[in-house]
Amino acid sequence: MESDGGPPPVTWSRQTAIAALRLCLNRLSDGEHSTCQVAAERGIFCRGFRRWNDHEFHQRWKAVLGESTHLTRPQIELLADLWQLSEQIAQSVPVACDAHSAASGPCRGWQEFSNEALARYCAELVGRKVVVANDVNASVAGEPFRAITR
Repeated sequence: MESDGGPPPVTWSRQTAIAALRLCLNRLSDGEHSTCQVAAERGIFCRGFRRWNDHEFHQRWKAVLGESTHLTRPQIELLADLWQLSEQIAQSVPVACDAHSAASGPCRGWQEFSNEALARYCAELVGRKVVVANDVNASVAGEPFRAITR
C-alpha cells in the first residue's frame, strides 16, 4: 500500500469493519429511505441502486418487483427503495446490507463486498485507513473504531 504521509492503516476484522460502516450508514439514514437509496443519492458507499446500469438493474430487480414496460428507472428505484426499506423494518435491521431476503434478492448484502471494498468504504465513510482481514483475531490493536462525525 502506497504511503501518503498519513498514519499507517490498522487491521480490522471483517466484523469490525462492517460494524463501523453500519454505524455510519445508520447515521446517514432518515428512516424514510433505504440505505440503498441514501447511497445512490449521495454517491457514497456502494452507490446503492446507481451502481448498476439500466439493464443490470432491471435484471436484478425483476425477480422482486416484476417486469414493467411503462415505468421509468426512477419509478422502479422508488419501488425498490420501498421494498428494501420494508425488508429492513421487517427484519429489524439498521441497514439494508443486513436484510437478507428468504428469496434470492438483488444484492447479497455484506457478502457482496470484498475485504478490499470494505476497506475503501471505511476510508470514505469512517475516515480510517484500514486493512480488512477475515481472521476473527484481527482487531484494532486495542483501539475501538471511532467514526468521524460530520
